[in-house]
Amino acid sequence: NHLDVEMIEWLEEYLQQPGITLFMVTHDRYFLENVCDNIIELEGGQLRRYSGSYSDYLEKKALREEVETTTYERQNKLLKRELEWVRRSPQARTTKAKARVDAYFNKKETNDALKKKSDEMTLQIKENWMGSKVVELHNISKAFGEKKLLENFSYKFKRKERVGIVGQNGSGKSTFLQILTGALPPDTGKVVIGETIIFGHYRQEGIQLKEDKRVIDAVRDIADYIPLEKGKELSAAQLLERFLFSRPQQQVYVSQLSGGERRRLYLLTILMKNPNFLILDEPTNDLDVLTLQVLEDFLEDFPGCLVVVTHDRYFMDRLVDHLFVFEGNGKIKDFNGTYAEYRALKRTEAVGSGSGSSSSSGGNQLAVAVGSSSKQSGLTNTERNEMKKLEKELATLETRKKEILEKFNSADLGADEATKLSAELGKLQDDLDGKEMRWLELSEK
Repeated sequence: NHLDVEMIEWLEEYLQQPGITLFMVTHDRYFLENVCDNIIELEGGQLRRYSGSYSDYLEKKALREEVETTTYERQNKLLKRELEWVRRSPQARTTKAKARVDAYFNKKETNDALKKKSDEMTLQIKENWMGSKVVELHNISKAFGEKKLLENFSYKFKRKERVGIVGQNGSGKSTFLQILTGALPPDTGKVVIGETIIFGHYRQEGIQLKEDKRVIDAVRDIADYIPLEKGKELSAAQLLERFLFSRPQQQVYVSQLSGGERRRLYLLTILMKNPNFLILDEPTNDLDVLTLQVLEDFLEDFPGCLVVVTHDRYFMDRLVDHLFVFEGNGKIKDFNGTYAEYRALKRTEAVGSGSGSSSSSGGNQLAVAVGSSSKQSGLTNTERNEMKKLEKELATLETRKKEILEKFNSADLGADEATKLSAELGKLQDDLDGKEMRWLELSEK
């Protein structure tokens, strides 16, 4: 939960090595996608196993739920007929009649378990009006002792803007958010906040919720409802239900909630204020995947400005339009694109500058570069032919590498064969590295 993105990506790359048996619990969906080949889901007291990556799991789960929905509809027709019979049945029941009644209630119980909440409302939140002036930062700087966090940074936020903030731990992201809201003054420069701006600031450290409050009362203390479009309202109870607090659970005391449930409740106290400028500092920590999906759906419909600091790459890619990259020593870069696009660019720059690249990511970098670099005007005919030959050889080596890695996943793999395959994989990787470097040399001419 608390590793910065670069450390997460290093760990992800390390765990992709062959010969590692791994059992882990994580809510990081890109991590699941890139590292795992089996997903075990615990839902409704049942364990289900899905082979493949996280995207395979989503596809197979959707198929299973589709089948269950069809089963539910078919069973419902049968239940209606049974219900009519139960209502007509005489008071003096025979053994056969009683068995049929019991069968009805058993079927109903089974069918209720299959029922999905497919009628979830699409929220159209009524935005608190936002004027033309949102938030403006004019040459702001901030330092603690010798450590520069911000230096002469200027920016004017626009209406409905969505910004992600990335950078190493300790680079000043949370400090920037405090300056943005006016909670912390900059050393130099000024922050201008529009008169119509209502901040909602979810802090990484959270807040102390009152232990003797019921869940529903903790939210109602903020507001009884959120206004929706067309004069409709979303009550505190409905919002709690949307974020997976059932009606009985809403009557539970805060002291009885788990750590993840407390963070979910804290998030709802922020959303209930109906802000038009929402700031989320590590909102995904301690939230399960289902809650993350609900939160993402809610934020996609959010009509105001959104600023997000998170180490969850999937969450950020889904919600933001551009990034503030904290590069250190007070420098902030505005990158127009998703986090995935930013990381792809950084890898390409690392290869181009000769700073080296990891062996496991080299093939992916090459694949990106082939489309745009295979035709270079500065190459001789001999070099062009060499380049084409290298591309074919690299494709063959990547195919063999994939075959070897698949064999490592086999339960029948013996120790002797594993040793041979490891030696072959090491030699193959050396060949890949050498050919990739030569291909890159040619592509840069």
